Amino acid sequence: MEAEAVSISVSTTMEGFNGLLRLTGCVKNYDWGRNGKESCVARLYGLNTGGKIYEDQPYAEFWMGTHDSGPSYVVEEGRRTTNGFANGGEREKLTLQDWIEKNPSVLGQTVLHKWGTHLPFLFKVLSVAKALSIQAHPDKDLATLLHKEQPLVYKDDNHKPEMALALTEFEALCGFTSLEELKVIVQTVPEIVEVVGDAPAKRVLDLNEDDGEEKVKLVLRKLFTEMMSANKDVITEVIAKLISRLHIKNKAGQLTDKEQLVLRLEKQYPTDVGVLAAFLFNYVKLNPGEALYLGANEPHAYVYGECVECMATSDNVVRAGLTPKHRDVTTLCSMLTYRQRYPEILQGTKLNPFTMRYLPPFDEFEVDRCILPQQSTVVFPSSSGPSIFVVMGGEGTMTTSAEETVAEGDVLFAPANTNITIATSSGLHLYRAGVNSRFF
Repeated sequence: MEAEAVSISVSTTMEGFNGLLRLTGCVKNYDWGRNGKESCVARLYGLNTGGKIYEDQPYAEFWMGTHDSGPSYVVEEGRRTTNGFANGGEREKLTLQDWIEKNPSVLGQTVLHKWGTHLPFLFKVLSVAKALSIQAHPDKDLATLLHKEQPLVYKDDNHKPEMALALTEFEALCGFTSLEELKVIVQTVPEIVEVVGDAPAKRVLDLNEDDGEEKVKLVLRKLFTEMMSANKDVITEVIAKLISRLHIKNKAGQLTDKEQLVLRLEKQYPTDVGVLAAFLFNYVKLNPGEALYLGANEPHAYVYGECVECMATSDNVVRAGLTPKHRDVTTLCSMLTYRQRYPEILQGTKLNPFTMRYLPPFDEFEVDRCILPQQSTVVFPSSSGPSIFVVMGGEGTMTTSAEETVAEGDVLFAPANTNITIATSSGLHLYRAGVNSRFF
């Protein structure tokens, strides 16, 4: 639903503003994160905020944006110091959202008309040591309903399409396998049949390509729902049989990639139904610089690696496996699309010799990846919407009406219609999130 058009006014907060706003991000210490300085998230957090890094603590996500669950704060004017803050470590207790509401023109007229004074995207870096939950994100209508009914669990009323851009080799489970592969799974994983019963398994095997997409979806939905709703004691017993069988098969060197993954997942989440459910999903491996995107109501679970992630501004997650957190199996099983397709892998579109752009089919966001070698310069032309930059490595300068020195860990907000020249003498690696350029 489009917001009412917002009249533009610029407050005195903008006085002396030189075109780029330094931010501090928010860290999330979920238990699936990488520990200590092994985590890219921890390194960014330490450099960005001056926060102490604990080697025995997981650092999972670094948030950059305006969501209430992890807002970014505006850093006072001044030069970067060794602890990451400006002006000797002091910062104003002013969130980016508060600053935008005082200065709505920074979003640009088109964004204001569509989303009001809300930044439409949330930018993150993830460091994944063990699998995240089997989950999906609700569409806008379902998000509104869930937030109204369970506001403590579903903390906003927005949808959450998202994209993950690999920083390292990155593994994920995304979407349901093809009908052909599903039939093979039913025939070769007897533990699934033991859980769901002979009838749902037979319906899968009786399907053919002429049955039509809707019939296939109904059969898959029945199979998945039976599995995810099974008695926990049954799941515990069946997984024990599965793991015993796979260990014997492993001694003969006959495990598939997905079977090897299942053994890993069982070590992380013993007796969890998600270990068995993993067989039903596509197992995707991204190389650095490759991206995948996920629309509403599509099942997925990130498994391992580090990535830059961007999404609509939401934190709505419906979980049903591979997690100690709240599970909502009924909602998850009822909301999924049950489409069977391998996710599209984005390679990026070259904007210039140093910059690749990743454009998902969502209005709220796009991501640019820029790797500048020594003694190089690149221009980010002005956009009709706002941007957030995060520096992942190296150092250099970003110049608008004034020059800002930037280095690893720096996060900067750029208003709409800001032309930025970026230069480096030693090399610089950064990412930009912005409103999807196809939207304008």
